[in-house]
Amino acid sequence: MNIDSIQNGFVIDHIEAGSGMKLYDLLKLDEHDVSVAIIKNVQSKKMGKKDIIKIDADVDLNLDVIGYVDPTATVNVIKNGELVEKLSIAMPQTLVNVIKCKNPRCITSCEQELDHIFKLSDKSNKEYRCLYCETKA
Repeated sequence: MNIDSIQNGFVIDHIEAGSGMKLYDLLKLDEHDVSVAIIKNVQSKKMGKKDIIKIDADVDLNLDVIGYVDPTATVNVIKNGELVEKLSIAMPQTLVNVIKCKNPRCITSCEQELDHIFKLSDKSNKEYRCLYCETKA
């Protein structure tokens, strides 16, 4: 398999195997008219297997989304074909409009203009709860 190098953009690396498509969907990369490569189940010495996403454009990445899906992922910033920055991601304390509350009785179900806000409630289990109704994400 041959995936070309990128000139300007991002490489999201060290994604837990199988989480690449979820990250692609939550980052809404399908809404951008740019080249995106999703490489699944790549052999990794450190992780066994991993996913990688290459984005060949300077798009606005929501780092909170990446931290929610996989806080161990890294983001490599590429400019003019060179690595200029490597970002380590952490779990965000608050998620705003990343996921939606599943509780049909939550106020966000009937008040459409309200932001969907989730707070980190248990870091070791990656558990987030709705700010309004406390439903687990």
